[in-house]
Amino acid sequence: MRIVLIGQAAFGEKVFEALLSSGEEVVAVYTPPDVSPGKSNTLVALAEAQGIPTRQPQKMRALDAIDDYKRFKAELNVMAFVTDIVPAAILDFPSKGTIQYHPSLLPRHRGASAINWAVINGETKTGLTIFWPDEGLDTGPLLLQKEVDIGPDETMGAVYFNKLFPLGVEAVLEAVRLVKEGTAPKIPQDVTLGEYEPVCKSMNIDWMYPVGIVYNVIRGCNPSPGAATAYRNQPLKIFDCERRFASGRQSPGTILHMDADGLLVAGNGGSILIKRVQPEGAAKMNIEEFTSMYGGRVGDKLG
Repeated sequence: MRIVLIGQAAFGEKVFEALLSSGEEVVAVYTPPDVSPGKSNTLVALAEAQGIPTRQPQKMRALDAIDDYKRFKAELNVMAFVTDIVPAAILDFPSKGTIQYHPSLLPRHRGASAINWAVINGETKTGLTIFWPDEGLDTGPLLLQKEVDIGPDETMGAVYFNKLFPLGVEAVLEAVRLVKEGTAPKIPQDVTLGEYEPVCKSMNIDWMYPVGIVYNVIRGCNPSPGAATAYRNQPLKIFDCERRFASGRQSPGTILHMDADGLLVAGNGGSILIKRVQPEGAAKMNIEEFTSMYGGRVGDKLG
C-alpha cells in the first residue's frame, strides 16, 4: 500500500521504521521545516537513506504543497505526531483516507497537551487513539483505542515514553493492517463527552493547594513545560520530585530541609521533595548544583 507518512521527532521516526519493516511502501515523508538550520533532521536522513522523497513545507495547506503532495498518489496517509494543520485536500485525497495517532482516549483530552492534562488532573487511566482526522480538532471517527494506567508517581514523560510511545507505534501498524484488510471501523465521536484543551505552556504552583494537587501539577509538567514557582523573587521551574506524607507546622512553600537529595518543601497536608529545577535562563540542574549556584537555607519560601 502506497503510504505518505506525515510526522516528526522520535515518534515519527519509529513509525517510519516500523512501516518499512512491516513491508509497507512509504512513497514520501512530510515533516516540519528544520528549527535550527544546519542541524541534522533524523527523520529526513532516515528517509533519504532509503531513497524516499522528503518534503518540509512551511504550511501543508499551501496550494503548491497540496499540488506537490498529489504527485505521490498515496493510498493512505499516516499522521504520526503532527502539529501543522493538514487540509481536507490532503486528508481526503488517498483512496483509503488518512489515519492519525493521538495520545488520549478521545473524545477526552483533545489538543496538543493531552498527556499533561490527564496527569495534572490526577487521572489513573489514559490511552491512545488512532482515528480518521477531519477538519475539526481531533474530532474525526475512531478506528481503535488502547488504554494504559497512570501510576500515582508517574510523570507526563514516563507515561508517554514508557507506555503511549511504544504502544502507539504498535497501534499504528495494527490500524494500517485493518485498513488494508478493509475492516477498519469508523466510529463517530461524541464530542460532548470531552473538550479541546489549551496547550499546557505554563502551570504556576499555588503552595496553598492540597499537596496532592501540587504533586500532580509538577509531575504533569515534567519534562515539559515545568511547573512554575519563584525563589527569592526569581522564576524557578520544578521537575523531578517526590511526594512525602509527613508535614510540619511551617506554612506551605517553606523549605523544611535541604541536602544533596533535594529540597523538602512544606505543603498543605504533606510535603514535596524537590530534586531537579531550572532557574530562569539556566539549564535544568539537580539541587546540589542549584544550592551551590543560587544559595538557599531552611526557612526560605518558594512562591
